[in-house]
Amino acid sequence: MTAPLDTDAGDTTVAGAHPLDTTVAGVAPSGTTVASTDSLDTTIAGVTVTVDATAVRVRSLRPLRVLSSALVGGGFGETREIVNMHVDDVAPDSSPEVDLRTFATRLGIGESFVGLMTAAATEHARLAVAAEGALTAAAVVSVGLSNTVCAGVTAPGPAAPGTINAIVLLDVDLTPAAMVNAVITATEAKAMALGEWQVEDAAGAPASGTSTDAVVVACSGRGAPLDYAGPGTPIGYLLARAVRAAIGRICREKVARDGGRRGW
Repeated sequence: MTAPLDTDAGDTTVAGAHPLDTTVAGVAPSGTTVASTDSLDTTIAGVTVTVDATAVRVRSLRPLRVLSSALVGGGFGETREIVNMHVDDVAPDSSPEVDLRTFATRLGIGESFVGLMTAAATEHARLAVAAEGALTAAAVVSVGLSNTVCAGVTAPGPAAPGTINAIVLLDVDLTPAAMVNAVITATEAKAMALGEWQVEDAAGAPASGTSTDAVVVACSGRGAPLDYAGPGTPIGYLLARAVRAAIGRICREKVARDGGRRGW
């Protein structure tokens, strides 16, 4: 497999794209920009991201409207804090929820928050931002690939370390139904990115993700409410491109670190 390339095509800028990814690699409408760089600037006013070996943390000056599958604060809600905590291992008698709340307290979070957990190296999480006109979508993703599954093919089994956690930040207002739509779009984009990188489950079937993936969709609430966020809508298109760019960069860097494809 050839190494992924950074692509600059027309008015579209994509960092970390894979050659097989023709959608990410340069057939975007004029004026669309997509970038995954070392910068952690979401370009969304009041929303910041920090990444280190202990966690990915998203903070917002204003409450964000959120829909997630998170361990803590899952479902619909509002929050100014989203945390994706790294764990080396989870003891059989431990409580992930208690561990997350303890960690949040250590961070100085004294309010409700959305909390995720992963054994993936959070320092390798990456942020990608896609924008066109007044619309901006950002995705900060951590990727662990030791627990891959092919949905509907891989048989159920005990959960194992290895999770893809995606936090999608949208500088728009979405209706509740559109937020569900955004979760679907982000999940489709994740599966497509893994397919382009030829990630497989243990039996060699194309991987759609891992058995413990989680997703967060968070909206700033700015602007008129949007009723849809599928991949055929402007905001859905942007969020899908951001998710794919972030995962693509992580995969490219993993190949470089490992000296080839190992552990997939």
